[in-house]
Amino acid sequence: MVQIATERTVGKRRWVILGLGLAAQTASCTFLYGIPFVVPQMRASEGLTLAEAGTVVSAPSIGLLCTLIAWGAAADRFGERLIMALGLGASGLLLLTASVGDHSLTTLFVLFLLAGACTASVNVSSGRVVMGWFSAAERGVAMGIRQTAQPLGVGLAALGLPPLAEHYGFRVAMLMPACLAIVVALLAAWLVLDPPRPKKADGAAKPASPYRGPVLWRLHGASALLVVPQFAVSAFAPVYLVTAHHWSPLAAGWFLAGVQALGALGRLASGYWSDRVGSRLRPMRQLALASGAVMLLVALGDATWPWLAALALVLAAVITVADNGLGFTASAELAGIAWAGRAMGAQNTAQNLAAALTPPLLGLAIGDSRYALAFCIAAVFPVLAIGLTPVRAEHPRIPGS
Repeated sequence: MVQIATERTVGKRRWVILGLGLAAQTASCTFLYGIPFVVPQMRASEGLTLAEAGTVVSAPSIGLLCTLIAWGAAADRFGERLIMALGLGASGLLLLTASVGDHSLTTLFVLFLLAGACTASVNVSSGRVVMGWFSAAERGVAMGIRQTAQPLGVGLAALGLPPLAEHYGFRVAMLMPACLAIVVALLAAWLVLDPPRPKKADGAAKPASPYRGPVLWRLHGASALLVVPQFAVSAFAPVYLVTAHHWSPLAAGWFLAGVQALGALGRLASGYWSDRVGSRLRPMRQLALASGAVMLLVALGDATWPWLAALALVLAAVITVADNGLGFTASAELAGIAWAGRAMGAQNTAQNLAAALTPPLLGLAIGDSRYALAFCIAAVFPVLAIGLTPVRAEHPRIPGS
C-alpha cells in the first residue's frame, strides 16, 4: 500500500514538474523573443538608431548560442533543479538590473547578452527533467507540452510588453520578463525534483561519448535543415502578407497570432503520434516530406491565387514546427541519460544557428518581391533532411510500451 501511494504521489508530482518546466521555458521565451515587440519605445527612450536597436535585440540569442552545451553538461552533472533555478534566476536579476538606472548601449548589450546566456540553462534542464520523469511511451506528449512554451512566450510578450512600453517606457516593460523569471525560478527551486538516475557500479567506466558515431551528428544536421522553412514562415509571413497581398499590419498580426496557437497544437499532435507509433524519427522524416511539399504550395499560391497562399501559410506554420519536439526528444534518447543534457544543448545550438542564418540569407533571395523563389529554396532544406534523418539508428520499441 505504501509503495502504491508513493507511485501515485510521484505520478502527480511529475505533472507539476512538467508544468514548472513549461513555465520556466515560457518565461525564457518571453524575454528572448519579446524585445523586438518594444523596439520603437527602446529607440525613442534610449536614442538608438535602428542598427543599434538590432544589435541589442540580437544580444540574448548570441548569449544563448554560446552557453547551451555548457549548461547541458552542468545539468548532466549537477541535476536539473539547480541548473534551472540558478540560470533562470540569474537571468531575471540581470533583466532587473537592465530595467533600472541609465545604462549605455554597451552596458545594455552586455546585460542582455549575459541574461540570454543564463536563460539558456532552461532549454536543457526543462527538457532533461521531462526525459527523466516520463517513460518512452508518454515522453512524446510530455515533450510536446513543453515545446508549446515558445508560442506561449511569444504570445505573452506580444500581449504584455507593448502596452507596458507604451505607457511606462521600455525599461519598465522589461520588469515583466524579469519578475516572471525570478518568480518561476523560486518555484522551480522549491518544487522541482531531479528524476532518479541509474546507479553506477563502483569502478565502472564513464559512458562513452555518443558523438564518436555519426548518428547524433546526422540528427542535429537534419533538425537544423528543418528549421529553415520554419523561420522562412515566421520571419517573412508578416511582411509578405502586408506587401504582396496588401493586408493591414493589424490583420496580418492577428492572423499569425492564431496560426501560432495552431502551431502549438501541432507540436502536441506530433508528440502523441510519436508515442503511438513507438518512434520519434519516422514521424520526423514524414514531417520533413510534408514540410517541403507545403513550402512549394506556398510558392504556388504566391504565383497564382492569394487565398491559396494564405491557406498554405496556415498549413506551413503548423507543419514546419511540428518536428521540433521530436528531434529534441530523440537527441536525448539516442545519447542516453548520462549525455542527454549535452545532446539537447547541441541540438538547440544547431537549430538556433540555422534560425539566425535563415532570415538574412533568404532575404537576399527575396530582394523586393521574389517570395515564390525564396519559398522554393526553403523547400529544398527539408527534402535534404529526409535522407539525413537517422531512422535506422532508433531502437525499435513496441508502441505504448
